[in-house]
Amino acid sequence: MKILLMLSVVPDTTSKINFTDNDTRFDKTGIQFVINPHDEFGLTKAMQIKEKTGAELHVVHVGVQANESVIRKTLAIGADKAFRIDADPKDSYFTAAQLAEFIKDKDYDLIIAGRESIDYNGGMVPGIVSALTGIKFVNAVIGMELNGNNVTLDREIEGGKETLQTTLPLIIGGQKGLVREEELRIPNMRGIMMARKKPLEVLPAVDAPLTTEYVKFEKPPAKSAVKLIDKDNLDELIDLLHNEAKVI
Repeated sequence: MKILLMLSVVPDTTSKINFTDNDTRFDKTGIQFVINPHDEFGLTKAMQIKEKTGAELHVVHVGVQANESVIRKTLAIGADKAFRIDADPKDSYFTAAQLAEFIKDKDYDLIIAGRESIDYNGGMVPGIVSALTGIKFVNAVIGMELNGNNVTLDREIEGGKETLQTTLPLIIGGQKGLVREEELRIPNMRGIMMARKKPLEVLPAVDAPLTTEYVKFEKPPAKSAVKLIDKDNLDELIDLLHNEAKVI
């Protein structure tokens, strides 16, 4: 069995976000990049399958050389081989086209992606890859069990959970719930040392159209200062809620 993780590299959630070029471009200066949290759940699930079945696990990422340290973290956790498609992805279609071209001559049984990346939150890449390759796709997966070529999936839907059955090959968009949070893997020293010897192959990008452009980014407005009201002064509280906050 062969498994592929489609890896997104995103800013750490504690990073302070700024924009440049008249708010049209994300400023990467001083930003720490990490594995996309949705992908972490997928990576752990892939490792569980690998350990149970002896599957081979590959990782592919569309991105720049600076992201290789994050890619190598997946090798330290237990992936067997990694690929970096050498491109600075500008939109979801461009990224998906690179991944689809990579996948088309491979024989992966299970392809795992995060439901979305937590930076742009587009949630489109795995679905576009499915359309370009013709491989079945199930999104928002919170549970998966394999029985040979058969797959049982739980996916999150509005107000509840849906259970599906299908067969491999398959692309899934995973998220929190695919494994328990306490099961998430971190590299140990042995894994870090072994990762140095594992292959990380750099591939050229293919031509693909850019179908979108960023017009402007806007950060949420700063929160106003907190105004404290004495617990006995209800008239002032009601006045502020009515005339200033306008919530009553």
